Order: sequence, then structure tokens, then C-alpha cells
Amino acid sequence: MLLERGQARVFTRSGYDLSDRYPSIIRATSKLPCQSAIIDGEAILPNGDGASDFEGFQSAIQDKPHSIILYAFDLMHVDGTDLRRESLAVRRSILKALIGRDEESSIQFSEEFVGEGAVLFKACAEHGLEGIVSKQALSPYRSGRSKTWLKAKCFTESFFVVVGTDRDRKTGTLRALLAHPDSEGLNYAGAAFIALGDNARTEFLAEVERLTTAWAAFKSSRRTDVKWCEPKIMVRVKHLAGSKTLRHATVKGLAQ
Repeated sequence: MLLERGQARVFTRSGYDLSDRYPSIIRATSKLPCQSAIIDGEAILPNGDGASDFEGFQSAIQDKPHSIILYAFDLMHVDGTDLRRESLAVRRSILKALIGRDEESSIQFSEEFVGEGAVLFKACAEHGLEGIVSKQALSPYRSGRSKTWLKAKCFTESFFVVVGTDRDRKTGTLRALLAHPDSEGLNYAGAAFIALGDNARTEFLAEVERLTTAWAAFKSSRRTDVKWCEPKIMVRVKHLAGSKTLRHATVKGLAQ
């Protein structure tokens, strides 16, 4: 978030101006008791339990942007004062006072948990959350990746049925297209890279080839060069927790 002379704008990590997508966050930031500030945070769509709804986020930008909240976790500048050399603890203390305690606001302070990271990580994993970020309280601000903060992601394993293969658009690597069955049929879950040993990989690809069909399990203009197959192969997949669709997913084995 960039606040200049009471006017707020939203920028991505790469510098793209997305202010028009987050009108409620813009309004909330403009009401902060300062004239200028640079705030670091993450915009999320909270679900009924207060966790981030990753799947609903994109549709919320179009349908209900007022429901998106910015959780602010760092402050680099405020009213002409450069805070980047201050410790994280000092910066966050100023940020917390700046944001206040308005629970209805579209900008909220991201509270910290002080203590054993392993204990918090275990609790996050048990609740199906994505993971935690650990930061050194006395560290100054450094843009980009830094050794003073670490991201630990929670992974889980689930079983899915293979409905086809395609290739990753960035790397060209072969991926398995996966779905999970329910009483109404198949629900597309996402793609996973195939992390199988030589023998298991050969067996898997041969079975996909044998079951190849012209029938498309799911129609989408975003998928090209797809080889569809009959949904008869069940695989074990390691993937990021806290999301209904597959993220950072790899096929680890064939179901016995």
C-alpha cells in the first residue's frame, strides 16, 4: 500500500498498480491518521472461520470487493520518516497504533504469535492452514528474500483420480490432471507434477496411454494440448494444505 497526501494506491510485489480492484481497502487506507505511508501486507478473502479463502478470492474481486481485507504486517515509511533501519518490532508497534482496532475496517493489523515456531506450525497443520512466516523481531527491513524471515508451508497427502495429462506452460514439464469423485461425478482439482521413480513413471504413463480417450472430462479454454484418459487411475498426491484446489502438487505414488 502506498499512501501519498491522503490518497492511497495498491501495488503488487512486482509493481503493478491494482488500485481499481480494491476500493474498500483504498478507502480504509485513506482514512488512516497519517498523510503518507508505505505499508506491506496481504489481501485475502476470509472464510467463515477467518482463514483465507484462496478459491473465492478472484471471484470476490469482481462480485464483492468490499469483502476483501488487507492484513498489514510491516511499515516502511510514515509521514516522511524512513523506518526501514528500525527493528521489525518497532515498525510493527508503530503500524499497530496507526491501524487501530476498528474491526469493521478493510485494513487490519496482522497479529503475531511469539514463542516456539514448531508449536505454531503444528497447530496450523492440524487446522489445515497453509503455513506460517517466521521473522526475527530485531531485524531491519530488507526487500525481497532474506535470511531474517522464513516461510514454512504445511503439506498434506490426498488421493485423486487421473483424468488426463498436459504440459506446464512455463517449463513444458508433463503434469497429471486430477479430479476427486463425489456423488455428482468428478470435480476438477488441478494439476500435479509427476514425481515418480523410473519404473513407476513408466507404468503410470503406459496406463494413461492405454486409457486415452477423446472424451474431455472438463472443458476449459485455458487448457491446450491435453491428453484425456478414462478416470480409472488413482494416485497419491502431496500438495499444499489450506486450499480446495491443488497447489504445489506432485504425484508421489500409485494407489494400491
